Amino acid sequence: MIAHRILLAAALLALPGVAQAQFPNIGGLVKGVQNVKKLGDSLRKIPEPEEIKLGGDLASIILGAAPLVQDAEKQRYVNRVGRWLALHSDRPDLPWQFGVVETDDVNAFSMPGGYVLISRGMFDQMRNEAELAGVLAHEIAHVAKKDHLGALQGSLRNAALGDFTEYVGGSGGIGGAFKSALINAGKDMFARGLNHDDEYDADRMGVVIAARSGYSPYGLVGVLQTLSAAPEEKGYALMNKTHPLPVDRIERLDRAMGTKFDTVTAVVEDLPSFVALRAAPAPAAAKSTPARAPARARSRRRN
Repeated sequence: MIAHRILLAAALLALPGVAQAQFPNIGGLVKGVQNVKKLGDSLRKIPEPEEIKLGGDLASIILGAAPLVQDAEKQRYVNRVGRWLALHSDRPDLPWQFGVVETDDVNAFSMPGGYVLISRGMFDQMRNEAELAGVLAHEIAHVAKKDHLGALQGSLRNAALGDFTEYVGGSGGIGGAFKSALINAGKDMFARGLNHDDEYDADRMGVVIAARSGYSPYGLVGVLQTLSAAPEEKGYALMNKTHPLPVDRIERLDRAMGTKFDTVTAVVEDLPSFVALRAAPAPAAAKSTPARAPARARSRRRN
């Protein structure tokens, strides 16, 4: 599973030998301890370029465990839908990037700065484009509300880090001691999930984003209904661990939505382009030779 591979990657980077070789001046980290609380408390307030850099490095953790699906048309389609939705969010100017990753696990991830990844397992659950929009809008809401920065804040507050400016100013991606701490914090966030209240809020905001974009506001509800009926299988384990129960999310959405969207008309449920994208390719025609009749039948024909 993707979660296990993320844990393994973080564990390897945390090995003492690796740390000593990568950080020869590790003794100097003691001087950075007093900066840790300040760093954690200020993480939500970092400038946008730094947030984007942070999100890109976190996205690389996911992509290192589960690469993008090798389907250019599917990637373009998901980016097109995602960017349209993002234009109707509170942060339309982020450099939004969307992708489908190669794993059977049913899940979706978002990172600071506008990075959103959906698993192939989740994509295959979608019955129409409104459901895809509902899931993407939920993840966009997390980014718009900076939920990930809040989750990382708690983990980084307890880490022994240097100055955050060293990370931001580094030319080779994550640098110095911040690399190990960030990977551990990111691994913890992906494995434990966000605060449940953040998930409920993202559900509500995601419904609004979808409706603003012209999609049915009930797309996310449709996905949650599918997930609530899903069997207890490994592919759903991480989703169930990191999110509130689908039935609880549906109940809260029902109370929040009420009759507010009853007058919304002319919304997109599905499009022929999405149907074509989801349709499995027709199997190639097999070349075969006509079967020979049994010997007894051949002999009767000769008689």
